[in-house]
Amino acid sequence: MPRSRPQMRAPFRAIPYWVACPQIPHGNSRQCFQSRPYNNMSSKKRKREASKASNEHDTSKPTAIFKPTGARSYTVSVAVPGSVITNAQSPELKTQLAGRIARALAVFCVDEVIVFDDGQVKKLNGHSLSNGRNGDTFTGNTDPNHFLLHILSYLETPPYLRTDLFPMHPDFQYAGVLPSLDLPHHLRRDEWCQYREGITVEAPPSQNGENAVTVEHGKKGKKQKRAAGASETKTFVSVGLANLVSVPSSIPAQTRVTLRFPKDIASADKHRIVGAEAVAPSEPREKAGYYWGYNVRPASSLSTVLTESPYEGGYDVTFGTSERGTPLSTLQDSSSALEPVPEFSHMLIVFGGVAGIEPAVQADQELQKMGVTEPSMLFDYWVNLCPGQGSRTIRTEEAVWLGLMGLRNIILSKGRKNG
Repeated sequence: MPRSRPQMRAPFRAIPYWVACPQIPHGNSRQCFQSRPYNNMSSKKRKREASKASNEHDTSKPTAIFKPTGARSYTVSVAVPGSVITNAQSPELKTQLAGRIARALAVFCVDEVIVFDDGQVKKLNGHSLSNGRNGDTFTGNTDPNHFLLHILSYLETPPYLRTDLFPMHPDFQYAGVLPSLDLPHHLRRDEWCQYREGITVEAPPSQNGENAVTVEHGKKGKKQKRAAGASETKTFVSVGLANLVSVPSSIPAQTRVTLRFPKDIASADKHRIVGAEAVAPSEPREKAGYYWGYNVRPASSLSTVLTESPYEGGYDVTFGTSERGTPLSTLQDSSSALEPVPEFSHMLIVFGGVAGIEPAVQADQELQKMGVTEPSMLFDYWVNLCPGQGSRTIRTEEAVWLGLMGLRNIILSKGRKNG
């Protein structure tokens, strides 16, 4: 018997438009079709309005761009022992640990970081790295203090200067996977700021083969051509723009410098060779209020952290951190017996290693000669960052975040803005 063909179910059934649109009277399809263009126009209008509203709050790009609020003269310094690097087991983990510390310094606008030797670093024999290079060249195992300094300096440097200032080194084997600090002076080529970091380079030859270039001093129409060997010495600086920048002073090649551009420079001149002035690295902070990264300083011991301060008069407010200290919250309690934190010009916050600050005091010969036995004697405030901690220990990289967050309000309210 012939097989009967199975019945095919219609994939869909057409529904009259007036059924789908019950607000339109039955049979009045003309009215329905005439209303479509109006509905489409309204829909497009709503989409445009929604798109406009979404552009006002575009979350696809970061909006927390640093904006200076005025000149700032005070500084914040952080001291950490290089021995914390030995607590990480592999080169990748050591690099990540240094990166977490650098992120905290950047987020909380720290101006100086001191890496000190707390006497706990054990000199280990070199081990062969996975890429076959001599393990002694990777300082994370043999010299953790230098390794931490190296990574912190590398991350603070603007990306467009790193290849010139930092040759390839095993210490940077995993630096590429670290999150960017994205500091205010890490400017893109299309971003403009009156200040910019650069590196001095050799004078570029002009098109006619001579070292003659046009130097613009920011005022429209005023140009001067000076050949090489003229009375005024100038240096050329690469600042991450399309062309070099001229500085009217003699600076050795391969030197990192901070430049200040004229305020009245025309927008059309921002990508041409213009005249600029080399200034102190602290000027963007002191005169314009920018956070301009952190300086990195090595210290051979805990005592030299305090005695070798780069600031005139040293640090006027110092904090030591320990689980045996006074709860940090009491500093902001008006009923506390502790003296409130005074206004300061230069604050120092010292963090200990795996065993705290106490071993650094015991290993410091100068402090032992002075009869210092308790680390609390060295600081104005000996504070506990997290009373009642659930974990037995707080790692140094975690303590840096806790301390800077806990002192944030004190820093903003007590730091001297001018002089």
